[in-house]
Amino acid sequence: MTLESGKTLGGIGAILFLVGGIFFLLQPLITLGVGFVGALLILFGLKSLADYYKQNGIFTNGLYGFITLFVGAVVSLAGFFYLFFYTSTINDLVAVLYPGFTGDWSKLTDLTAKTNITYAELSPYLGPIFAVLIVIWIFAIVASFFTWRSLKAVSLKSGVGLFSTAGLLMLIGAVIPVFGLILVVIAVLLMAIAFFQLKPQPEQPMAAVMPSPSPTV
Repeated sequence: MTLESGKTLGGIGAILFLVGGIFFLLQPLITLGVGFVGALLILFGLKSLADYYKQNGIFTNGLYGFITLFVGAVVSLAGFFYLFFYTSTINDLVAVLYPGFTGDWSKLTDLTAKTNITYAELSPYLGPIFAVLIVIWIFAIVASFFTWRSLKAVSLKSGVGLFSTAGLLMLIGAVIPVFGLILVVIAVLLMAIAFFQLKPQPEQPMAAVMPSPSPTV
């Protein structure tokens, strides 16, 4: 793998990951697949850069981040799947928000949302949902930490400071709940730009060999 392959794979991967995250709520399954492919391409790009710069930490930290992200996504989906199909938590919560809801999701748009909802009405259902969200939050922080370490190493080797900035913003965004998502989006965008800014390292000129002075007799 070369610098150009790392540059292309990483840049395209970051764009796909960004698209998958932005449009997740519109088409969850499709955009989740797009985001996964994007994350995988970023990992391949980091592998190329690790080989080019001879810095294994670029890839290993990226790999740890990818594995953490993947495991977190699987655990989170499993949690929501369990709440949706094996408990009545989601349906009961929706019934509180939309009086008259009987479990038929196709008719949800025909119902009127309740406006004077109290915390006491919602509290019985928020615990399990927050538990899954906390798991997502923890995995996101760990994945962002390893990604930050990988991008920081790329920044030091390549001289492209946007990598370090992107990694730091991603880590801060992961730590801050909800509003930090804006920072994560900005971070992924900067990461894409940083990949496309990569340039080959200039070759170091050979040092001239000075002749040794002749020994005096």
